[in-house]
Amino acid sequence: MSIKKEVILNKDNSNVSAKKKNKTKMLVIIGVLAAAIIALRYFGVTDYLSMENINKLNQWIKGLGIIGPIVYIAIFIISTVFFLPGLPITLVGGFVFGPIFGTIYVSIGSTIGASLAFLVARYAARSMVEEWVAGNPQFKKIDEGVEKHGWRMLMITRLVPIFPFNLQNYAYGLTKIKFGTYVLVSWLCMLPGTVAYVFAGGSIIGGQGDLKKTFVYLGIAAIFFVIMSLIPGWIKKRHDI
Repeated sequence: MSIKKEVILNKDNSNVSAKKKNKTKMLVIIGVLAAAIIALRYFGVTDYLSMENINKLNQWIKGLGIIGPIVYIAIFIISTVFFLPGLPITLVGGFVFGPIFGTIYVSIGSTIGASLAFLVARYAARSMVEEWVAGNPQFKKIDEGVEKHGWRMLMITRLVPIFPFNLQNYAYGLTKIKFGTYVLVSWLCMLPGTVAYVFAGGSIIGGQGDLKKTFVYLGIAAIFFVIMSLIPGWIKKRHDI
């Protein structure tokens, strides 16, 4: 057998082996996803993840005592990785823990969740995520934007709510952006939104016998919403994105 034929055969064998590994990875990921969703439904966690049941989630977390913050952060991470709605949980952060600690816990949970989703897309289930975003115009904008503008594109998409948060986390795993850059920029650029929503949730606590606190918290939330609306336009104008 010639060296050329041997190289081709080895290449074919390695391709087959790689495909088998990818299929195995996909099956494992799908199995884990299915098991996690079934477990969440079985324990009733998904019943709390809606705006209508925000008080249920609040009461449940408060009832956990000192481990409440850890469970709360874990729920936030799970909701981020498994495409569950994060807004009710964010508001509950301010409602249950107050605006300061709520901001800290939401920031930790959202950053870890976003980082895990990124790593899943880049290393564990790349082919599956590629199928999810295939033909998606928003992913195309993100991919082209990262190619052209680097981390500035990540900054824009984190600040502009038209890009779905959970989709972004997986989509960026398929781009060329570095993991460290992704984590740092994501954390910093998610903070304004975190503060805005957590303080909005915290104003509910302030309203229980302290009207002044309610207006202060709502005022802080409004300031950060304004900041979120102004920064993307400034970046686009400055960097021609």
